[in-house]
Amino acid sequence: MTEQIKKKLQDEINALEHELSHELPKELKKAVALGDLSENAEYHMAKQRQEFVKARLRQLGKRLADLSLINMNNIPKDKVGLGSTVRVYDNGKNEEVEYKLVTSEESDVATGKISTTSPIGRALLNKKVGDSATVVTPNGKREMDILSLTTIHDGADAE
Repeated sequence: MTEQIKKKLQDEINALEHELSHELPKELKKAVALGDLSENAEYHMAKQRQEFVKARLRQLGKRLADLSLINMNNIPKDKVGLGSTVRVYDNGKNEEVEYKLVTSEESDVATGKISTTSPIGRALLNKKVGDSATVVTPNGKREMDILSLTTIHDGADAE
């Protein structure tokens, strides 16, 4: 799971590095050739893009480093963690809902994939079947009872 994310991040890093070292210098050179830099919109846009690309590269590098620290052996086998699929009873909505806890890059609320850093994800982490989780949302607190749990280890064992 994390290997796919790492590859996606690395692909974006490679594209941005190419832009930073090849395309942006050409744009800056063209803009400088146009003359007065104080009123040169092309120059200012290229410089802004260059700063954005540098910042994004730093951000992606940090995220890649964070992902490389994920040790699958540290993910609990009997509690909710990254990769777990959890069926809960949402007392606020009076319905059963299934969530899969994923990294922020993979989150897609419409398909039930929530980030471990989201309010619901954080509330469910390290809970067991039978536990209750209190989710603090902008609309107030919601109670969720954990009905069933499949961890990332259960999925790996089945393969």
